[in-house]
Amino acid sequence: MSTQADVKSVDTLAFVRAALIAYAHESGQAVADVEIEGQRGIDFITVDRAGYWKAEIRRAAEAVNQAIKDLEYCRAYKKVGDNTPSCIEEKKALEKARKRLARAEEKAELVRRWTPVVLQQFREACVRLVRFREVLDVECPRAVAAIDRKIKALDDYRTVTGPQGRAGGASGEAPAVTRQLDESEEKAVAPEIDDA
Repeated sequence: MSTQADVKSVDTLAFVRAALIAYAHESGQAVADVEIEGQRGIDFITVDRAGYWKAEIRRAAEAVNQAIKDLEYCRAYKKVGDNTPSCIEEKKALEKARKRLARAEEKAELVRRWTPVVLQQFREACVRLVRFREVLDVECPRAVAAIDRKIKALDDYRTVTGPQGRAGGASGEAPAVTRQLDESEEKAVAPEIDDA
């Protein structure tokens, strides 16, 4: 009983090779984009927002101090006789300044509390990205090299001359050749030719 190798299209392997190379390239760019955007987010929280709320606390504290001075001035210098002035506008300004300060302190505390959490999550994501990048940088080139070896082996197989002087690919007969591709691949065994 003989079986025949049926090599129809080496071009399909070439297509798979090109698709794998394109995948590795595009995935590498996507990983780089994710890393850049992640770092921007980290910088936004840990640097931009932390600095912003720190400055906002300082501005709000200054506004509270100014509102207190304005209220004291109103109470001391707007007195008419024995009547104590209401200083409603100054009281409202002081209340507004205190709310602004409380909000800024709350936001600054949130930034302080969430900064280590966000940094830890980003580090964990980076570890996963490093593993994926290893697949792209190591495993994809290995797969491309294996496909290249298979394409070369199939091209060689098609051009091997059989015992009657005809190429295996041209005559439709597979040559009586056993060829070892490499240790990890199976042996390609050509069919036996009847000795009649």
